[in-house]
Amino acid sequence: MHSANQSSRLFLNPCKSTITQYPIFNFPQFSSRKYAKSLRTSIDFEHQGISKEELVVLSNVTRRLPIVIKRSGKVSRYLVKEDSLELLCVDDDTTSFGFGFDDGFLKLIKLLSSVVKDFFIPKQVNENYISYVKWKFLHRVFSSALQVLATQAMFRAIGIGQSRSLASSAAFNWILKDGLGRLSRCVYTASLASAFDTNLKRVRFSTSVLFSLSIGVELMTPVFPQYFLLLASIANIAKQISLSCYLATGSAVHRSFAVADNLGEVSAKAQIQTVCFDNLGLLLAVLLNMLFQNNQRLQASLPFILYPIFSTFDLLGIYQGLKHVNLQTLTKDRLEIILERWIEFRQVPSPAEVSEEEGIDLLGRRGSKRVCPIRIGCLDPKAQIPTLSIMAMQSLCNDDGYFITLELSSQGLRRTSKQGIVICLREGANSVDVITSLLQTCYIRKAIGGTNRIKRRGISFSDLTLQDWSLLAEESKRAAQDDITALNKQMQEQGWIVKNVLLSAEEQVRYIFEKTQL
Repeated sequence: MHSANQSSRLFLNPCKSTITQYPIFNFPQFSSRKYAKSLRTSIDFEHQGISKEELVVLSNVTRRLPIVIKRSGKVSRYLVKEDSLELLCVDDDTTSFGFGFDDGFLKLIKLLSSVVKDFFIPKQVNENYISYVKWKFLHRVFSSALQVLATQAMFRAIGIGQSRSLASSAAFNWILKDGLGRLSRCVYTASLASAFDTNLKRVRFSTSVLFSLSIGVELMTPVFPQYFLLLASIANIAKQISLSCYLATGSAVHRSFAVADNLGEVSAKAQIQTVCFDNLGLLLAVLLNMLFQNNQRLQASLPFILYPIFSTFDLLGIYQGLKHVNLQTLTKDRLEIILERWIEFRQVPSPAEVSEEEGIDLLGRRGSKRVCPIRIGCLDPKAQIPTLSIMAMQSLCNDDGYFITLELSSQGLRRTSKQGIVICLREGANSVDVITSLLQTCYIRKAIGGTNRIKRRGISFSDLTLQDWSLLAEESKRAAQDDITALNKQMQEQGWIVKNVLLSAEEQVRYIFEKTQL
């Protein structure tokens, strides 16, 4: 009972409560008149001491509040009129009086553009999304038109619409080509699963080129109707491969634009864009066919005339659109760009800067062009391993999460030997180990090919001794460990996802440390 009485005192009216044993619940004594006066706002009084006559005059005046609401392209402001609150559409602080025809037309255009933007564009996306959608529009319209023309050509080749065609034979050929295409799609997706993450832009654009070529093959079916099944199957296999890549990489592209974790909204808007843009391409193809319907010869040759033009616009839209995709995930190539900038300027570049430097890299030769390329994976037995690397491997201990070695591999048609550095990761290595090992390797590469105190002593890549390599590995590892905390902090501030590093199938190979029995 005593404790209940004490606790009930905590919820008394603060204006009437007395001092309690809990200081946080002690309230100052003040009168109810002062308390009511403190609730007055600037809406009721401009300043203290206002007269009742002035108050009556102000109550009949419409006053603007410093609050503006922007919703669906409309700009509204809160107003106080005769002690009531109103929300009035002001259209960027303009009034509705004195507008002429031109102003009304501009307002209509502005309203329609706002409605279209809300229909196609998510609420919260990064600044590159609008440019990406513009190039996507170009790609989807011409790609859809090309598919219509190719389908018409295949119908013409299979004999649909002609008296000599056999419906059962046409259906059998069509089903068989679709079955082969879907089977090839499964095989391709299973073999290149990790490449969709590590080389997204390259795979996306290369399969788009493959898709464009497949349409060209389909257009050739009326010329060689006896090889319809062969040509249609080859084209459908290429189209299914391109489709699998488009679906596999779509979520990563959408996530790069979703700045507020609104991935569902961005994906939904992307589907709306695809449907609308494809329908415009379908309409374009129908209009072209209607334009030349009276000239059968010209209509038959129309796909061959339009194919190079439409394919160029299609691939241009894809290429330019991918330039505006700034991926925040870390791969080995992106990490190299980041770490080189960090070593040189002690700054981490943004995803947009890395995307610009990374490019599409269609042939995948960006890393091989370096003076001393870095590779993650296991040692190649066919490559020449220096003796000091073998001796360094023999000195591994149980605490090492990775080791770094040198190799001489043959590259190109001439099989010329090229010097490189290999990072071998241990089983169970996490993202910090990957970043640390790559940072240490970048320090080693700079020491070998740069101008630091090791290089100034006259040590080159070819004549490194075991003592020189041990000193280089020790100093670079210490520098990497000292930088990793500040580096991770800056990477997170720039928007990079550092919890995982995406690696290809070859880069995911790990080694297991086993103690040798003496």
